[in-house]
Amino acid sequence: MSSISQSFSLSFVPSKASLVPSFSNNIKCYHSLARHAICSSLKNDANSTRTRGLPACASNMALSSWFFYNDNNRGGGMFDPSASASSAMTPAVVAPDAADDSAEGIGIMKFLEGKSYFITGATGLLAKALVEKILREAPNTRKIFLLVKAKDTEEALNRVMSEIVECGLFKRLEDVHGDDYKDFMMSKLVPVVGNMCEPNLGISDDELATRMYDVALNINTRGPFRLLNFAMRCKKLRNFLHVSTAYVNGQREGVVKEKPFYMGQSIAEEKATIASRTDDQQSLSLPQLDVHAEIKMASQMVKDLKKDEADRKMRELGLDRARMFGWQDTYVFTKAMGEMMIASYKGHIPVTIIRPSIIESTYREPFPGWIQGSRMVDPVLLSYGKGLLPGYLADPKAPVDIVPVDMVVNTMVSAMAKHGIQPDLTLNVYQVASSVINPLTVGEVFEFSCDHFESFPLKNSKEEEIMIEKMKLFSSLDEFSAYIQYKVSEMMGLRGEEDASSNPRTLRKIQTICKRTLENLVYMAKLYEPYAFYKGWFHNGNTQKLMAEMSPDELATFPLDLKNMNWKNYFVNIHLHGLKRSLLRGGR
Repeated sequence: MSSISQSFSLSFVPSKASLVPSFSNNIKCYHSLARHAICSSLKNDANSTRTRGLPACASNMALSSWFFYNDNNRGGGMFDPSASASSAMTPAVVAPDAADDSAEGIGIMKFLEGKSYFITGATGLLAKALVEKILREAPNTRKIFLLVKAKDTEEALNRVMSEIVECGLFKRLEDVHGDDYKDFMMSKLVPVVGNMCEPNLGISDDELATRMYDVALNINTRGPFRLLNFAMRCKKLRNFLHVSTAYVNGQREGVVKEKPFYMGQSIAEEKATIASRTDDQQSLSLPQLDVHAEIKMASQMVKDLKKDEADRKMRELGLDRARMFGWQDTYVFTKAMGEMMIASYKGHIPVTIIRPSIIESTYREPFPGWIQGSRMVDPVLLSYGKGLLPGYLADPKAPVDIVPVDMVVNTMVSAMAKHGIQPDLTLNVYQVASSVINPLTVGEVFEFSCDHFESFPLKNSKEEEIMIEKMKLFSSLDEFSAYIQYKVSEMMGLRGEEDASSNPRTLRKIQTICKRTLENLVYMAKLYEPYAFYKGWFHNGNTQKLMAEMSPDELATFPLDLKNMNWKNYFVNIHLHGLKRSLLRGGR
């Protein structure tokens, strides 16, 4: 689940006076310098791309956030951005104008225009899509400050140019502005030198970082609390938006409503209570979830462990604790505890939580099929297309809840506008999900993928088209492993008489490759097993209500409706084409 990102958004009303509070601990160091950098940049000419350095702040390493504020009068109130070490996400601080009572709908465009933004994680999938959407729909945006890890200004500018300005996602903006495109982009984008955007605290293996319990707790549980602590010190706060994941619902079954978590809530205990009512038995005594105790235990354990065993032990601890309390893995467990921290300590702050399911390539905007990196289901589909995965461990009827990234961005912007214009103290939860209104199953995903790869086959190193078979699904790990071992051996030429006729050295080499391939495929199947047999469907009633409040023009500009998506068309003609363009250089 490492592909699912984390985000926060704060909304403010502008003020003539500075809204910067006095900060404590390490947060003070970062925010005062961030304010200096951004405010100084705003005083420069509108076309300036000058940057300022921002030092790392260790205590903020769990955050990923973007802020925006109103600076229409130049010299008005300035708002301090919070910062993050995770580059996977995007959030915000907003200074909306007063809502126009005569305007139809929510007033999203009025809310967006004329604002300045501070964004961390700016090179990630969701952040880029958000930046593109803002600049395309609100071109009079004043500035978008991008926190960039770089050794100096020149390197920061080069990263912004190569990873954002020259990114194919922005092709529509380039077409609109023509020869002036780069000037337009660099008049809006202001890189701010800092070293807090390194993915997963500098750990290069994303998957490893999300499974190490102490790291995941720091990023997903303590991080939201740190930013919330900052938000409480900000005057005239209008909204705090946090992007979580729909899979914080863990092992819940059936239709799962959009309800916030309360501190110490355990899904295992919840399921045991339901079972006891059904079976007319007393509830079993289960361990109580104490979020602060989990943080303390993990911190102490990592100190006591030897360096060469710490990573493995912390991964095992995280998975054990997650499953004990009713979550399928460390990532979603720590994300759920992050939501508990927000709900328990939000106080007077109006909070909005966005829970997207599995984020995949764009459906329509800015063009169909754009994706960055390999998302949750993509490694499985690519292995299938390469002919390496003829079978899989999964329930063909299990739901696969997918949402295109442009739909997530549109929901974020719409919800942010609604609750920024009319803030309230209710904790609002939006599940951006498809499994209830437009269900898709595991069997259908493989069926549609088969249709695609049969029509548009991948090629091997000899430029030969790879032929695939219809996916065979198994409910037993042992049966799956035996089948895969047979098929991989067959593909490697290790069946029957060919074994005896091979050169011993060559045979050993092939056997080693075969063993490694088998181990990797079985590992992947076990990793995805909780999701391949998932029994929950995510309700999105609040998103439906949000759509009902939007005007026809807003619905056309910020489409959220997943109900009428044609999944076969999406996989066959959009997503897999985009995935191959992104990862396989034209399908190879």
